[in-house]
Amino acid sequence: MTQIFRFAPSPNGLLHLGHAASALLNAARARETGGRLLLRIEDIDVSRCRPEFEAAIYEDLAWLGLAWETPVRRQSEHFADYRAALQKLDAMGVLYPAFESRAEIARLVAERDAAAREETGPWPRDPDGAPLYPGDAKHMPAAERAARLAAGAPHVLRLDLEAALAALGPRAKALAWEERGAGPAGETGTVAARPDAWGDVVVARKDVPASYHLAVVVDDAVQGVTEVVRGRDLFSATSVHRVLQALLGLPAPVYRHHGLVLDADGHKLSKSTGATGLRAQRAAGQTPADIRRLIEPVV
Repeated sequence: MTQIFRFAPSPNGLLHLGHAASALLNAARARETGGRLLLRIEDIDVSRCRPEFEAAIYEDLAWLGLAWETPVRRQSEHFADYRAALQKLDAMGVLYPAFESRAEIARLVAERDAAAREETGPWPRDPDGAPLYPGDAKHMPAAERAARLAAGAPHVLRLDLEAALAALGPRAKALAWEERGAGPAGETGTVAARPDAWGDVVVARKDVPASYHLAVVVDDAVQGVTEVVRGRDLFSATSVHRVLQALLGLPAPVYRHHGLVLDADGHKLSKSTGATGLRAQRAAGQTPADIRRLIEPVV
């Protein structure tokens, strides 16, 4: 079977060394296996993504010497795929709307932190450090829920993890993935999924038809991706992805999580913190060979 790989950046900033490492690793795996390399533009959040950043992605990848198949899948052109997945999940009874604002969520977390600290410690956080959903929207009376939705109240759709695992039955305990790279603690081989670490994650917002978690599993299935090569910071999120794949009847690719390119303080590079972009490094006179040397410890 032909192996299919993908590099899937978001056009909400310029690519940096971390992106280069992932793109080059995907390209290397495609060459090693005689497989295909796809490029996917993850622009589902249209409020943050910009055409100029998408154009820069193509330019930077071509400068690195990469080639990919066309046409490129752009998430903003496939909202119907995500809505269909949401409808399937909703029919299974594993979604519920939550109406709290970010400020209300922060207040609830603060209250639960204060109440829990005396007995069990701070309110639990997910693997990314964000607090688990502290609200009780899934217990809201049906009439109140319907009235709020009819009034167009802002909301997100959350995955009811308890209901989701119940819907999977015995399959829930067997959820795992094949890891060909390594997790933060060196996990490799067959890795058991731990979706409980994430609580009831957001799968869609009123103005965005899918979260990253939902969109990525739908896209990978539609594109026939057989091996997902991505940064180790997404290792734990694979647990959520396995639940969604099982619920939606989607195939599970194998995963290869790789090390991260870190800054001088030991933090992963991020667009939000102003990590130096490939464009700036090119303007400073660096070559694609220089970039490959810089990321060699990761790849």
